[in-house]
Amino acid sequence: MVSQVNEHLGIPAKHIVEWTQAFVRHPSPQTERFEHEPQVQSFIGERVVPLVQELGLPWRRDAMGNLLVELGPERADRSLMLMAYAMTHPANRMPNPFAGELIEDASGAYVRGRGVSEQKGSLAAALAAVKAAADRLPLRGRLIFTVSTAGETGRHDAALSICDALGFAPRLAVIVIGTTSRVALANKGRIDAIVTVRGKASHSSTPWVGVNAIDGARRVLDRVMAVDVGANKHPGLGQATLTPTAVRSWPEATHTVQDEVRLVFDRRLLPGDDPQVAFAAIAAAADIGDPWQVKTEFGPFMYPAEIAPDGAFMRAVNGGCRRMGLRRRRPFTAMARSTLASSASKAARPRCGGRAPSNNGTPRTSALPSPI
Repeated sequence: MVSQVNEHLGIPAKHIVEWTQAFVRHPSPQTERFEHEPQVQSFIGERVVPLVQELGLPWRRDAMGNLLVELGPERADRSLMLMAYAMTHPANRMPNPFAGELIEDASGAYVRGRGVSEQKGSLAAALAAVKAAADRLPLRGRLIFTVSTAGETGRHDAALSICDALGFAPRLAVIVIGTTSRVALANKGRIDAIVTVRGKASHSSTPWVGVNAIDGARRVLDRVMAVDVGANKHPGLGQATLTPTAVRSWPEATHTVQDEVRLVFDRRLLPGDDPQVAFAAIAAAADIGDPWQVKTEFGPFMYPAEIAPDGAFMRAVNGGCRRMGLRRRRPFTAMARSTLASSASKAARPRCGGRAPSNNGTPRTSALPSPI
């Protein structure tokens, strides 16, 4: 594979590894500021933009700070967007998350660090491919390379901002994520249903004076988790799911009956599911009545997405591989989580036929290195 990189891209694998290490060494974690997190913005502005400038590629940033590189004729019937992204999952308990260590063993060489297997290694590879296309290919269509400020937000805002800045919806899109060179054909969508239960605070020595919001939250949890998500089963994605992912209570004081609890439910959607119907079922179940007050909000969400294995996108992918002397790409479905594919398809509906890869449907781990 390394020899193929050198032959087809004209960029030494050593450089791509160095780019990857530099990306890992610049933290860009998800925080409560999401796309506006300064580390995410500086990752693009201080780490990616200088490299793009060094490679001689034209670039600009949109109102959200997303990076756009645009190549080929402006008014072309054919267009392809490669959407990389900056934001990583928080480092959590991962040791040395931003060291960008190079690990070698009998199976080969790897770069280890936060985000490297998910998107930062793929970002380096995609940038090399865009540079090769700019230098070596007569582009008859529009090629757009973007680095989104999103990645872990679970919403479409950054993708919509990118398409607004472009002024059109690319016909095809690839979400640049590590997939061991496979292509995800489908992914689940997601709704965050945010349920707030309110009661009345009191001292814990006289609980009968108050209305304990924790008791109400327990009833909400039991009722919502009994909601029927349907028996439909997708051949690759499996069934829809409903999972509680966060609980927090207030006031943050000792010996106090809590007067507010907030719960977040993660409702995964299959292609064809109606997000409003799914949300309404959760809201109805959460309405437990007196003596509590309950409010259910429609939080961040992403559409499910799916494309055909023999459609325009896969034909283009395999045709390109054939011309470059590479093997055909194997498709799969991203079972574990929603991906930015749904952002691309939402931003470009109804024309965008792109598909997002995901990390082979596996959950995030703290020490999964990226092979070179």
